[in-house]
Amino acid sequence: MSLLNLDLIEAIYSDAERELTNDELYREVQSRLSISDNDFNKKEKFGLAGVPHNKIKHRIRWFQQTLKAMNVIERISSGRSLWRHCRKNKSGLSEVREGACLVAFSTDLGVAILGNSTMVLPGNTEPVHLCLTSPPYPLRKQRDYAAAFKNDCDYIDFIVEAIRPIAHQLVDGGSVVLNIGQDIFNPGRPSRSLYPERLLLALCEKLDLYLMDRVPWVNMSKPPSPTYWACRKKVQLLAGHEMIFWLTNNPDAVRSCNQRVLQPHTESHSALVARGGENRTTIYGDGAHVVKPGAFSQSTDGAIPKNVIIRGHACADTRRFHQEAKRLGLPAHGAMFPTAIPDFFIRFLTEENELVVDPFAGSLKTGLAAERLNRRWMCFDSILEWLRISATGFFSDFPGFEMNPIIDNGELFE
Repeated sequence: MSLLNLDLIEAIYSDAERELTNDELYREVQSRLSISDNDFNKKEKFGLAGVPHNKIKHRIRWFQQTLKAMNVIERISSGRSLWRHCRKNKSGLSEVREGACLVAFSTDLGVAILGNSTMVLPGNTEPVHLCLTSPPYPLRKQRDYAAAFKNDCDYIDFIVEAIRPIAHQLVDGGSVVLNIGQDIFNPGRPSRSLYPERLLLALCEKLDLYLMDRVPWVNMSKPPSPTYWACRKKVQLLAGHEMIFWLTNNPDAVRSCNQRVLQPHTESHSALVARGGENRTTIYGDGAHVVKPGAFSQSTDGAIPKNVIIRGHACADTRRFHQEAKRLGLPAHGAMFPTAIPDFFIRFLTEENELVVDPFAGSLKTGLAAERLNRRWMCFDSILEWLRISATGFFSDFPGFEMNPIIDNGELFE
């Protein structure tokens, strides 16, 4: 009877295409374990009173209540006792039901949670130093990584409510960094939606955040888009960048430090310093900038980066994620930013052992960068497959790695 365990009961609910009654659950357990009718219906005496009970059904109900306590299944209000698991969405992915939360895996530094961050973060007592995320894009047509919203206002409300509990828990001078999609057009027209501007205003006005910068992520290897307006109608240019908003709750106490993200000097600048700096006097911009002899003669630790990220989306970690997805036979995430982007902002905006949160983790690149940089992290996503791929694709070699047996159960995705 060792095969009658929590994993089996969870797998039965996961495999079911509809809600199950307890009788249907009993029959499925009996079938999968090949238990005879006599053995399955046998009753034994329980407790001091010696009341006869069905031991197998009692154990099944105990596992059922355990899964309920873990918010993996729920009882549906109806005339019968009906239970259901997290659902498959239109893309065939295992999307956790609303209100469910489950620890998928963890390391010594962080935790990945299957579920909605708005259900967990209001009870979090840990101060958050950085929220770094790439929310689902408000595409007109739903994709695996992007939800379909009725309109821009619906999407903006969704993002604001997701960020709200995090904004309330930010340390003084903490930051919120959002990578958002730019290529959203007004229905049937080549004009772009103003949702990025409206979202920015809503975050500042409703959550008392302040805009620190808009950082374009220039990606010249982006696939051609907008295909219809640029390639067919010839009235638009091909997109080559996405926007990254950086906000804080207190610009006077912002905890950023550009010395943590210095870049190597160019060969020409290093040669200039070695020569003792400039040997000329030049005036630029009607006297606004003056170059004097000896300028740029002091050696420094590096160059301060510009507020533009020029980086393709190709990434060794992305390739590793796809390889792990193929090994597990699971669908990979359709749009991942390179790990270099969260790596940069985590170094820029936090120090070691501080907490980084990502409410829309996807492939968990934010958590991966935080782990490598010795930051604590907390990541959320509602898609079971992506957390499973990330677990062994990225995190299994880090200290303290533990994966929930439910997430590790291969039958979960069949």
